[in-house]
Amino acid sequence: MSAPSDSCALLQTPLNALHLELGARMVPFAGYSMPVQYPSGLVTEHHQTRNAAGLFDVSHMGQLTLSGPDAAAAFESLMPVDVIGLGVNKQRYGLLLTDDGGIIDDLMFVNRGGPSAAGPSQGASAPTGGSDRHAVGERGGHELFVIVNGACKHGDLAHIVERIGGRCKVTPQFDRALLALQGPQAVTALARLLPGVDKLVFMTGMAASWNGADLYVTRSGYTGEDGFEISLPAASADAFARALLAQPEVKPVGLGARNSLRLEAGLCLYGNDIDTTSSPVEAALNWAMQKVRRSGGERAGGFPGAGRVLAQLDGTVALTRKRVGLVALERVPVREHVELQSLDGQKIGEVTSGLLGPTANKPVAIGYVTPEFATMGTRINAIVRGKAVPMEVAPMPFVPNRYFRG
Repeated sequence: MSAPSDSCALLQTPLNALHLELGARMVPFAGYSMPVQYPSGLVTEHHQTRNAAGLFDVSHMGQLTLSGPDAAAAFESLMPVDVIGLGVNKQRYGLLLTDDGGIIDDLMFVNRGGPSAAGPSQGASAPTGGSDRHAVGERGGHELFVIVNGACKHGDLAHIVERIGGRCKVTPQFDRALLALQGPQAVTALARLLPGVDKLVFMTGMAASWNGADLYVTRSGYTGEDGFEISLPAASADAFARALLAQPEVKPVGLGARNSLRLEAGLCLYGNDIDTTSSPVEAALNWAMQKVRRSGGERAGGFPGAGRVLAQLDGTVALTRKRVGLVALERVPVREHVELQSLDGQKIGEVTSGLLGPTANKPVAIGYVTPEFATMGTRINAIVRGKAVPMEVAPMPFVPNRYFRG
C-alpha cells in the first residue's frame, strides 16, 4: 500500500456515490478522493474488521496483466522473487527494484495460468491513455495478474513496459474496481454471493462470475485478518458492494482503519516504511526472497540491484540500518518522522509509521535503527515534542495474524 498524496483534480472510484451516501469523510489519497472513515469512526471500523467483516474500496490501486510464453521469466527478471515456480492460481508478494537495489514498489501477483483463466481482459481507463499504447508482445502461455500501489501505478507500468515490454504483453486494467473484504466473518458473507470461495486458502485465487460480470478473487489482504480481494468491472462495483453491505456481518471501513490494521499486522506502507532508499534486506523483507533467487540458488541474481541485495543477504556487505517493530512503554503515540535515540542521547534512527493500536491497546510503531539497536528487547527513546518516550524493539506482527491456511 502507498502513502497519501495531494492532488488538485482528484479522480473518483466507481464507489464514490456510495461513499457519499454512507456519509464518508473523503480525503485526497494517491490522486483519488477516498473515504478515510465513515460516521461510526476509525476505532469502531478497526474493531469491526477484527471481529466481523469490513468492506474496503481499494479501487485506486493499479491492476495489470502480463501475458505470453515468456511472461513469468520476464517478470522474474525485475524482482528478487520466484515467479517461474509459482503454481496456477497461487499468489505471491513481490518487489520491483531499482538498479541499485532500492524498492520502487511492493506488489501482489497471481499466476492465472493463461489469458482465458479469469475472463476477458479489460481495457485501460482514459487516464492511462488506453491499453493499446502499452500492449507489447503476443498472447499465449502464462498470464500474471498484478496489483500495484495506487500512487505508483503509472510509474510501475512505465517501468515494466520499458524493461520487459518486448518480452510479454503488458495490459493495464486501471479501470477495474478492487474491493477488499476483511475479517473473520468475511468468508461467511462472501460465500453467499460467490459459492466456492470458502475453498480458497491464504494466497490463492479463483475466477468467479456474479450477475454476468467476470471477477477474480484472492484470499489475501492488508489487515492481518482472513479475507479476500475482489477484482471486478467498474460497472458492477456499486451493485456488488451493496450486496456485500447487505450481509449482516459486513460494514464499510475507510483508509484510517486500514492503516491501523496494517500497522498492527506489521505490514509496510510504501512511501513511509519502504521506498527507493531502502533495500529489501534493510526493510527486513528477507522472507519475500525465495532461496532459488539467492546466492547458490538455481536462478540466483539476475534482477536489478542483485549485487547489493545478495551481498546484504550473505552478510558480505554490512547493513547501516534495519526496519524493526517498536512498542512504547508509556501510553504516548509515537508517529512517523519522530527521531529515535539511544539511551545516552545519540540519534540512531527514525519512526516511519506509528499510532495507538486499537487492538494491541498500546502505542506501536515501525522504524529504522542502526543494526546494533535492532535486537529484540533493546530499549531506546523516541523524542516526542522534546520529551523522551521509552520504547522497546518488539517482534511483528503486534497482533497475531489470522490468515486461513487450511
